[in-house]
Amino acid sequence: MEKIRDACENWGFFELVNHGISLELLDRVERLTKEHYKKCMEQRFKEMVANKGLEAVESEINDLDWESTFFLKHLPVSNVCEVPDLEEDYRKAMKEFAGELEKRAELLLDLLCENLGLEKGYLKKAFYGSKGPSFGTKVGNYPPCPRPELVKGLRAHTDAGGIILLFQDDKVSGLQLLKEGEWIDVPPMRHSIVVNLGDQLEVITNGKYKSVMHRVLTQTDGTRMSIASFYNPGSDAVIFPAPALVEKEEDEKKKQVYPKFVFEDYMKLYAGLKFQDKEPRFKAMKAMEESTINLGPIATV
Repeated sequence: MEKIRDACENWGFFELVNHGISLELLDRVERLTKEHYKKCMEQRFKEMVANKGLEAVESEINDLDWESTFFLKHLPVSNVCEVPDLEEDYRKAMKEFAGELEKRAELLLDLLCENLGLEKGYLKKAFYGSKGPSFGTKVGNYPPCPRPELVKGLRAHTDAGGIILLFQDDKVSGLQLLKEGEWIDVPPMRHSIVVNLGDQLEVITNGKYKSVMHRVLTQTDGTRMSIASFYNPGSDAVIFPAPALVEKEEDEKKKQVYPKFVFEDYMKLYAGLKFQDKEPRFKAMKAMEESTINLGPIATV
């Protein structure tokens, strides 16, 4: 518990090894993901690179990520059966894997509650919109890049949502996190699950836990697999600092930092500002909150 507390307060990242997910399932998911990329996505990516002339670039690219991805939704409604080009055994494996990750995400949220001194289930309830939390997976592949110094696999950002569980390639590296101005490698570790915290947990914990900037570097050799599952608030969930944590703050200024907002509104803002610092996003939501308060109730006749 102390290791998790330290990781959440000082790093925003930690790695799970004894997570209880079947190693056979992890191996199956990895094998099927790599087979699917080779069969259905690799050629498309090469065509995109050729069409945009990316192999001949001579200057740094700041508006594109060197990645090939698709998305699966699990909650509140699954689309796993509707995504095209997936073999049936791959669909089954991803559904089983998502179920395992959902359980771990909810268990981790309760462990965070215990560390924070919040009642059990508080964070899960905070994420619960009218239809429950949202949960989805970004399946990514980062192919070899001829000019890794000029293009990122994924540009630096914090994650907008709640808690993220990543199953990554154990042979091809690339993930880095920002710590005190230095980029630090998150080394591949076989069968581990990397966990990081999103912006919503920073808000709910009133800044006690932080979301952290991270990025993916490209490599000249090997395709890096990345399966990131996002356990997020429901779209209409109202997000705000936990009153019990605000009350503990002795510094009055720290009681007024984070905004109250609807998660969907934050995501609309995030869509255009993902690769920028998070603080302006928080300030924008705070200004929106204060303008709504200042307007007061609207008179009706």
